[in-house]
Amino acid sequence: MSMSDDEQRMQNLVSLAKRRGFIFPGSEIYGGYANTWDYGPYGVQLRKNIRDAWWQRFVTGRLDVVGVETPVIMSPKVWEASGHVGGFSDPMVDCKKCKNRFRADHLLEENGGAMPTACPECRGELTEVRQFNLMFKTNVGPMDDDLASAYLRPETAQGMFTAWKNVRDAMRVRLPYGIAQIGKAFRNEITTGNFIFRTREFEQMEIEYFVHPDHADEAFEMWLLEMKSWVRDVLKLPEESVVYQEIGEGDRAHYSSRTIDVEYKYPFGQKELYGLANRSDYDLKKHQEVSGEDLTWRDPHTGEKVLPYVIEPTWGLDRTVLAVLLAHMDEDAAPTSEKDKTESRVVLRLPKNLAPVKVAVFPLQKKEDLQTKAKELISALQAYGMAVEYDESGSIGKRYRRQDEIGTPWCVTLDMDSIEDGSATIRDRDTLEQERVVISDIPKTLFEQLHSNS
Repeated sequence: MSMSDDEQRMQNLVSLAKRRGFIFPGSEIYGGYANTWDYGPYGVQLRKNIRDAWWQRFVTGRLDVVGVETPVIMSPKVWEASGHVGGFSDPMVDCKKCKNRFRADHLLEENGGAMPTACPECRGELTEVRQFNLMFKTNVGPMDDDLASAYLRPETAQGMFTAWKNVRDAMRVRLPYGIAQIGKAFRNEITTGNFIFRTREFEQMEIEYFVHPDHADEAFEMWLLEMKSWVRDVLKLPEESVVYQEIGEGDRAHYSSRTIDVEYKYPFGQKELYGLANRSDYDLKKHQEVSGEDLTWRDPHTGEKVLPYVIEPTWGLDRTVLAVLLAHMDEDAAPTSEKDKTESRVVLRLPKNLAPVKVAVFPLQKKEDLQTKAKELISALQAYGMAVEYDESGSIGKRYRRQDEIGTPWCVTLDMDSIEDGSATIRDRDTLEQERVVISDIPKTLFEQLHSNS
């Protein structure tokens, strides 16, 4: 059976990600481990660039948001108070024949709202639906008993709620005020898959924005605009590929008075990318009740004490990486060198500020004076904080191809004329235009282009 265009695109991306060092299968030398992934050198840098752009935009770029970093393993009482111990579960069914496990709600969705009578894989008999808690349980200390039980956090949010009192007091908070965190979360998902879309270990970029209850709706709209701006201006995702889905009352989380899912049209379907929720005062109220601590905020002008409402914008980092790679992976015709015929090339047209490598430097020939000059240029570029790669192997066309596939915006080639006139050729990834520039001017020129046309 031939693959659809969408299936082919996903296969092409997975192949590119492995071939060029973005994402590898986890534990591959041992045959792999279900749905775990290693981020390679370029994948790590792409993730870091996304994180850095997010932190700059929403934390250091604002006066009303501060950052924290809270533990992966917290007091079990946190998860009891939040409701995760008793209620953080998915409905599950097993096939008695092939032993595959399925989420019951997914089967309902795929079967038009009715539970199928047989396994979708082998037509075997399915078990009754039962609830499956998604938290990973572990033990703290030398004893393996209930008193030592703890959990890997299934979300980063609760760490910010438990830190609220200390942040409130230390930072002399005035509402509205946000706490931001980037970190790993862990969920023992029943079903995983679609490359890095759904994994049991993932990374969140999240803000809990504390507001006076009277201003919660206004803050919700503000963060919706901020999320739209991030998608459009930073990630540069195609407008037609992003859907802002209002979630109905019956489908929202029980604590949410309003939720919007930011969904992306992946090749495998329209799925959640980000989320925005008005969590009301549910979390602070629960933690205040269980801990006995006063988590209210006192207005220094009026003396009014309120338990803040929380507006929560959440960004999934791994899903962002996937959406960015899919949105910017392209194929076009390009010359293999200045004099060669055109041929198809794969190119990642990543936003320049997100690209793992900003500039690649090529000496046209393996001559010592050219190599020396190229490495001097690299040092100058690095002094401007730009990630640079050096390549002297293969034809110039093949070197261009390698850089196109990892999304490098500019390639600089030094030839024998560079020794005589002190200039080099800059080749643009997207336009394929080549320009001769004085070598000493190249670092400043590219730095300015990076920060004006990201």
